[in-house]
Parts: sequence; C-alpha cells; structure tokens
Amino acid sequence: MVFEAEVIDGIVRINCLGSIYGSTIEDSDVIMSIVIDKILEIKKVERIILAETREYEYDYEQTKLLVEVANAYNRLVNELKILNIRRFALPGCDRFVAKWFGDTQFLVLELLRRDPIGAYVTVRRQIRRIKLKVEKSSELYARKCYKHYLENVLIPIKEELEKLKLIQIVQDKLDGYKLGDRSLYRQIFHPLIRPNFMLTRYMATPPKNGRLVKKYRVGNGDIIVEIFRIPGKVRYFYFVSPPEFRLSEEKYAILDTARRYMAEHKPSRTEFTQPEKAREIFLNIGRDLIREIARSRGVELSSDELEQLAQILARYTAGFGILEVLLADENIQDIYINSPVGLTPIYVKHADFDECETNLIPTREDAESWATRFRMFSGRPLDEANPVLDTELEVPGGRARVCAITRTLSPEGLGFALRRHRDRPWTYPLFIDVKYMNPLFAGLMSFIIDGSRSFLVAGTRGSGKTSFLGASMLEIMKKFRIITVEDSVTGDCRILIRRNGKIERVRIGDLVDELIRKYGYEKKFGREVVKNIPEKIEVFSFDEKGKISISPVSFFVRHKVKKDIYEIETETGRKIRVTEDHSIFTIGETTVMRPVKASQIKVGDYIATPRVLKLNNGRKKHIDLLNYLERFEELYVCGQPVRAMIEKNWDSVKELK
Repeated sequence: MVFEAEVIDGIVRINCLGSIYGSTIEDSDVIMSIVIDKILEIKKVERIILAETREYEYDYEQTKLLVEVANAYNRLVNELKILNIRRFALPGCDRFVAKWFGDTQFLVLELLRRDPIGAYVTVRRQIRRIKLKVEKSSELYARKCYKHYLENVLIPIKEELEKLKLIQIVQDKLDGYKLGDRSLYRQIFHPLIRPNFMLTRYMATPPKNGRLVKKYRVGNGDIIVEIFRIPGKVRYFYFVSPPEFRLSEEKYAILDTARRYMAEHKPSRTEFTQPEKAREIFLNIGRDLIREIARSRGVELSSDELEQLAQILARYTAGFGILEVLLADENIQDIYINSPVGLTPIYVKHADFDECETNLIPTREDAESWATRFRMFSGRPLDEANPVLDTELEVPGGRARVCAITRTLSPEGLGFALRRHRDRPWTYPLFIDVKYMNPLFAGLMSFIIDGSRSFLVAGTRGSGKTSFLGASMLEIMKKFRIITVEDSVTGDCRILIRRNGKIERVRIGDLVDELIRKYGYEKKFGREVVKNIPEKIEVFSFDEKGKISISPVSFFVRHKVKKDIYEIETETGRKIRVTEDHSIFTIGETTVMRPVKASQIKVGDYIATPRVLKLNNGRKKHIDLLNYLERFEELYVCGQPVRAMIEKNWDSVKELK
C-alpha cells in the first residue's frame, strides 16, 4: 500500500510507489507532512527512506531536522495546548476568536507539518500585523484582545519555531519568502539516492559550496568524474556520475523489472567458477530481457540505449556494481571501504589529488555480497577464524588486488581495501615526470643496475615498492637472463627432462637427490643448491613469446618448506602438488597467459599446458625387441615372422633352452 511504513532499527522505510505527490521531502509538502506523521507515530527515528522507482535516503543529520519539527508540533499541541480555546477567549473578544482560532489551527495542524519554514514566516508576518493593529486601534477592548492573542498564541508559536535548527539555517534567507516555495528545502535536504536494481546509495548533487577543480570522463566516456575542493575540508571530493545515476524513470523501471526476472536465474557451477563466462551469459540474457520489457511497455530503445542498459544490468547482477565504475578510472590507485559499512562513504586515493571522499555509500548488503563472491572466486575462507582474505579482482576496465577483513580483526565487521593495477607500467622517465625521482637518481639507479649491483627496496604500504621494482626491471638489458626465486613443487612430482640428449621421465625429488649424491651441494639461505653439473640437463619452459622451448637448467635446489601444499588436478586427471605461492600459468579474458599463485586457482580456471612437445628425436626405423625380453617375466612371442625366425635359427634356439 502507498505510504505504508516499515521500521527496522530506527530506519523508517516508507513506500511511495504509485504516489501522485512525488517521493521526496524537498519537493513535496504532502510527502513532508506524511513523514512528520510517521515520526510522531514511531517516535524513535534515525533515518528515513522514501521508496519509489528509486530509494531516497535521508541520513541522521537530515532526519534530525524533521524529528525536531515533529517534536515542536507535539509540544505546541499536547504540552502548551496552543489550540485550547482559553488562549483565545477574553471577554469582549468574541468577534475575533473564530477567525484567530481557524488561522492558528491551520498554521499548527497543517502548515507546520507541510512547510515549517512557511509556518514560521506566516507567524512572523501575523505578529507584525497584530502589533500594527495594537498601535492604530482606537478601541481599548480591541487592543486588549490583540495583545492577548499576541502574547498567548502567536509569540509562543514563534519562540517554539525559532528553536528549530531548520529555521536557524534559513533565518537570513526569508526576505520575500513565498508560501509553497520549496527552493530552501532543496538547499537543506540532499538525500542519498539508490535505484531499486542496485544496493549502493549515492549523493546525486555536488557538495554545497564545493569548487570544481577538475572534470573528465572515463570508461567509454559515459562515466563523468568531477573533483571538488570543499572549504574547511582537507580531502578533495570525488564526485562520480555513471550512466545508471542519470537514467529516466521509465528506464529505471525497466531495469528494476529485468533485475527481478534475473534474480530467478539459477547459476550453474561453471558460472560460479568462471566470472567471465557468467558475465557473458547475464549480458546476453539481459539484452533480450530488456528488449522484451521495453516493447511490452511501449518504450522505444535505440541499439546504443539497449546495450547501455544491458551493460548496467550485468554490472549489478554478474558484476561487482559500483566497484567496476571506480576501477574504470585509471587515476584511482586505491579504494577504501571502511567498517562499519553503510555509515561511511567510499574513499579513494587519486593520482593527482591524493585521498578523496566520494559520493558513494555502500550498504551492508553490498559488503556481504562482495565478501561472498570473493570467497567463492578465491576458494578461501573469510570468517572469524580466518579474518583476512587476499585475492585478485578482474573486471572490465581494470584489475585490482583485494584485501578483505572481518571480525575478529575488524570489530565493526567487513572492510575492504583494493589496490588497482596500473594499466601502463611505470618507467623511470614517467617517475621523473611526476617528480617521484629526479634525473640524477634515475641515472644512478640505471648505472647500478647495469653494473649488476645488489640493492634493497623497502617502504610502507602504498609507498611505491612494486612500481619502482617494475620500472627497475625495464633497465635490465634483454641479453641478460632474469632469475626469480619461486616456491617449489613437491619431490614426488614427475617431470620430463632431456639428459645428455635423451628424454627421461623422472621424479623431481629422485633426480635432485641423485645429483646431490654425485656432485655435492652448497648451503645458501637454508637451501641445498647443486651447481656446476657436468651433465647437460634440460627442461621444458615458456620462452619470452609464450612458446614451449627446451632450456638448460641453471641449478637444482632442495629445501624444506612450512607452507601449505596444494594439489591441482585437471579434468583429464593430471595432477601436480606445489606450495601455495608457486606460480601457475592461466588464461585470462584476453587469452594472454599470466602467472597466478596456486592458492588463487579456482575450480573451472584454465591452466596452460603443452599440447605438443617437439622433442626433435628423429624417427626410429626398427626396435630390436630381443634387447628387452628380459624385462618381462611371462612373455609369449608368436606370429608368422617369429615362426620363420625360429625355423631359420633352430640350432641356436635349442641351445637357449
């Protein structure tokens, strides 16, 4: 039913669907009066949500202004009893009482609930008129009546209204105020808006008194970003406006209907484990669904509009919602979603403006949804026993490393930190451009790297360690081999090697143990390292073009580990056991191979394995089976060629018996 209220933990949600009066306090006096009535009925109210095709949420500070109005109404009517006839009645004043009582009744019972600013302006103007009549009236009894009305009715109402913070805010803006004008309310009330198809709330208008310092577009140009400088605040304000915040009401209705239909879709196991596949499925289903819903409602959508709505729907069903909007901006380096989620906005670290507050406030439902999907995609727990989860997030427009925390590490519940991966790798010249380093330091580091010197890179979180190392690696000349220390496979894993030109399939543990017995080892950093092996041992590896090639082994290492061991099995039954940080090559959306830690491999991921191994062994024309007969205990050899061979060599065969 219209205007039915639901109360949960001090949050009042009022259904305005189908309302002919609108659904916002700042635009409708009827809606304001309904909200005041609900506050009077419920008493304890901390937030108000007006739900239509979009939800308009008024935070605690704005709700507090309305609660004060409701309390003033209650005091005037029930405590001061301002409408008691005794306040108006005075012998000889009967001819005034009827009109005064009617005017006051309308002022308190109607106008105060609908337009408290208008009620205050009205009572002020009435006081001025009555005072003027007191001065000009020649009748003594009339002056007494006017004074009585002034002192017992009008002035108490004025004094009560002047206590309201709402009135104090607009006190100096009331000259020439016209009853029914809602412009002052629009300056005071700024609800957070959330379309029904999404969970995140957002501020629809830029901050008051904010000064625009930069404006640009990201993504396909449909996401508008504005940076504001707000007087009295240290942080800049990051105001983002994606297309889903600027749709018409009929498009919001189409998306909400489509989302409800999509909610009935039951994802398969493949969709759970392959987010790229799930997104493609949801996008195709959503595109057809939106087209049919639009036709049934008589709404004509162009191909561009249809694709835009389908992308938005996929973003808030199979995707990560507003996180994808933020990750589309390459200027963002970090995203912070602090606990308790729902009470604080999202913060971002901007490349040019450092830490900024955004106009986005995620809900608890957002946080729970993200946490569930991070658990599912990573295959790792996030609970009170395991309060930290690290994983990778890859969405259209950007990639990020995600750290999620929950109780017991975070007393207020879930919190997230996302480090966005840069699209263009850092180089020393780029560092010089942004004044991260000067040319002298860049030249010195290049000289040190050319000289193969050792150096340590250390710093706090976000100081640029990884970026600096990535840029430094580009200074290494291509003719040099780069060796990285990786984690290990277990000793029982079998591998193919080529030893002295002959292909062998061996257990890696047996091979290393054999080499250590033959050639000894050096102890380095707690590892047993075998070097200077006279045998030529080669293994299969990826070359710089991603092709399989066979390369010589530099050295072999045997060591103990205390990390978890992961067993990875393919659909065909091939298995390998590795430590949790060992790199496995997988294939992403762009079919480019990239290394991923074993602990981050999920069911359904593709693993790069060789289809064909080019051994270059040449063809064998014949195999002499007699050389291998002793390997088989119970062997029978038969066939016409065998019979002919036995007959020809019968004398030799008799001797073998």
